[in-house]
Amino acid sequence: MENFLEIRALTRLAVCFLGLALLWTCADPEVNEPPKPEGAPAQGASSTAVVNPNLALVDELDALPGMSQELADAIQQQRPFLDMETLHALVTQHLGQEEAEKLYVRMFVPINLNSAGNTEMLLVPGVGERIAHEFEEYRPYTAIAQWKREMGKYLDDAEVDRMGRYVFVPIDLNTATEAEILAIPGVGKRMAHEFEEYRPYSNIEQFRREIGKYIDDREVARLERYVEIRPRE
Repeated sequence: MENFLEIRALTRLAVCFLGLALLWTCADPEVNEPPKPEGAPAQGASSTAVVNPNLALVDELDALPGMSQELADAIQQQRPFLDMETLHALVTQHLGQEEAEKLYVRMFVPINLNSAGNTEMLLVPGVGERIAHEFEEYRPYTAIAQWKREMGKYLDDAEVDRMGRYVFVPIDLNTATEAEILAIPGVGKRMAHEFEEYRPYSNIEQFRREIGKYIDDREVARLERYVEIRPRE
């Protein structure tokens, strides 16, 4: 009888522990989540986002497909990359061509549609010789909307929007709106104010001198890619 009571007490205790374990499992949402594949974007991040290697945080680089610690370190040490070909030369020291192409879907230095050469255009994911030719056909572009309109003759809207993540058209320093300035990667409200503060610019050297009061030469060179001074009408 005594043994029966001990077994009964132990059984009740085990049931209690099992109930507590079930409650803990239900309360922790991560317990029932399947493991995330290697290279998956962080929770809340867009799987279609394109990382700019000149601005990417360490965690963003580490999450990219095919990224090794050695390559991530080299990118951080050598940036800013002022064109995609320079980045490509570094990446192909660490990755094969197929791996590099997969990486460029998620990480890319935007190319200047008005000055990029054929080799650089062909690095844009999904661009072949035919579309690269169309990129050049309508130069010079004055706005990204113009490029989208022209490419819409050959591609559907979704594909034009996708390719638009990898390209840019320089803005006119003297006429660009605040929204256009803020669209430059890495430019915030304070820097946009400085861009406008020194208008009108008579030459690009003036831009370098004035903006160089706030940032170093390497960052000035990175921002300079996205701007130009157009002749006044």
